[in-house]
Amino acid sequence: MANLHAEIAAVTDRVIERSKAGRAAYLDLIRRERESGNDRPKLGCANLAHAYAGTEEQRDTLKTGACMNIGIVTSYNDMLSAHAPYYRYPEQMKIWAIEAGATAQVAGGVPAMCDGVTQGYQGMELSLFSRDTIAMATAVSLSHRVFEGAALLGICDKIVPGLLMGALRFGHLPMVLIPGGPMRSGLANKEKAAVRERYAEGKATREELLDSEIAAYHGKGTCTFYGTANSNQMMMEAMGLHVPGSAFANPGTKLRQELTRHAVHRLAEIGWNGDDYRPIGHVVDERAIVNAAIVLLATGGSTNHLIHVPAFARAAGITIDWDDFDRLSRAVPLMTRVYPNGSADVNQFEDAGGPSFVIKELLRAGLMHGDALTIAKDGMAAYGRKPDIAGDALVWTEHGEKSNDENIVRTVETAFSPEGGFRILKGNIGRACIKVSAVERERWIIEAPARVFSDQLDVLEAFKAGELERDVIVVVRFQGPRANGMPELHKLTPQLGVLQNRGFKVALVTDGRMSGASGKVPAAIHLSPEALGGGPIGKVRDGDMLRLDAENGTLEALVPADEWDAREQAAPPPPAVGTGRELFAMMRHYCDEAEKGASAMLHEAGL
Repeated sequence: MANLHAEIAAVTDRVIERSKAGRAAYLDLIRRERESGNDRPKLGCANLAHAYAGTEEQRDTLKTGACMNIGIVTSYNDMLSAHAPYYRYPEQMKIWAIEAGATAQVAGGVPAMCDGVTQGYQGMELSLFSRDTIAMATAVSLSHRVFEGAALLGICDKIVPGLLMGALRFGHLPMVLIPGGPMRSGLANKEKAAVRERYAEGKATREELLDSEIAAYHGKGTCTFYGTANSNQMMMEAMGLHVPGSAFANPGTKLRQELTRHAVHRLAEIGWNGDDYRPIGHVVDERAIVNAAIVLLATGGSTNHLIHVPAFARAAGITIDWDDFDRLSRAVPLMTRVYPNGSADVNQFEDAGGPSFVIKELLRAGLMHGDALTIAKDGMAAYGRKPDIAGDALVWTEHGEKSNDENIVRTVETAFSPEGGFRILKGNIGRACIKVSAVERERWIIEAPARVFSDQLDVLEAFKAGELERDVIVVVRFQGPRANGMPELHKLTPQLGVLQNRGFKVALVTDGRMSGASGKVPAAIHLSPEALGGGPIGKVRDGDMLRLDAENGTLEALVPADEWDAREQAAPPPPAVGTGRELFAMMRHYCDEAEKGASAMLHEAGL
């Protein structure tokens, strides 16, 4: 393994320096929680009786207090394909816990909504804040203090960050994240996207579109594109919070079952009564956070994590910002082509080498922290090996020098690009980020007149009316966390893609989010400060010439400075009601900016 790359070392040092006070306070918290917390031996008998009443078959073992009791926090529901496999996990995990000399109980459930279902509709305005709700539900689940470790069952967009944020406030406990794996490949993502674009043009029927979508999203497991959910799994591998190589084993396979079984056994081994105590608050340190950012960039992962990584880092007393991501992106090569920045899906990615090949390569080249603490006995090196079943045994094997398909995964030396897929854009409109890994290089610079909207549905109507048939930068404002919860604007992707296919110069500028599967259209997103509260995006008018330049990292309204300074802000739309959105008014009101993690909960907690 090579020496650590100088820029990665410098960024890590910057993160450590800015995190000194917060990290020290956090480590003191988890030390105090471990030493003086209300653990099982300190609870009253009536308290313990309540905790054991629902699990008669384990009660005698629990009464002794002699072995680890594992709290299972589950996000199971059968409306969300990725989480449907978790239905039988708790009862299986209880058996595997007994095998390891432990017990297990379901500590609680957390809500798990699906952005794919709510995409483009009112429910999406609850999506980002579901992450903080999940964090609080995780804290409620673990608040009973009758567990010596925890297994976190979650996989999708806001669920994994939310579980982490809640779990890290109980950082004295060892914990393992347990994924469920991706569904098997259906209709190719590229074909699905083509049908969406044909439908947007009126060239495909609704029935054809529905058949296409069902052929793509057809079974249990995560969606097979490399969006936020599957980017989560890549990062959990790099942070050492999975059993090595467990990200993309399909549900219902022997390999998936044995990986989960091993997770329960390993959790029992890293408890505080043994000689290999590995609490999650020590595993998730500055090196782990930087490793998460590195693999996200090396694989062209989801832009949503430019919000989520700063948020769960804060829960561990760590500060990372977009400048850190920008610097890392210029040092880390793009090593994969997985949809939307390629045609392969995550199953093909796994077959080609998967996360373990990427991690192996990054470690070899000194582009990751190889000395970070992990839940695996062999440290980060274990995450560079591929799991398999030999007979009935779970084994890990070494990768060859090259991947199984260099059209999908490459070595550091033969990477698709010498840099990762992220840029910061700065200018008189504010500060935004852009994912460029799937954008053709000739579209990194777009200069065109603005067309301004305050509702994504109005964009769709303008498209249908032919009002966008030209070079255009579509500006969608009042989409930030304080305005309406920062919904994803993925529903606009087919229409903007159609305009781009027709030869127009097209881009999107918004203080909202784009999907984790955002692709070929240049999109300056997460613009801060947002329009609500005075962000300069509120000054943009129809017809203003805008310039988005990902080469040089600028985003400008080409308006004379005196005119720009004199302009008034646009009036915000009234707060929305319906679909429960009014219940989240408190979260919108207290939410901080996207770069800090867009969290009212963390902001008000002083984290």
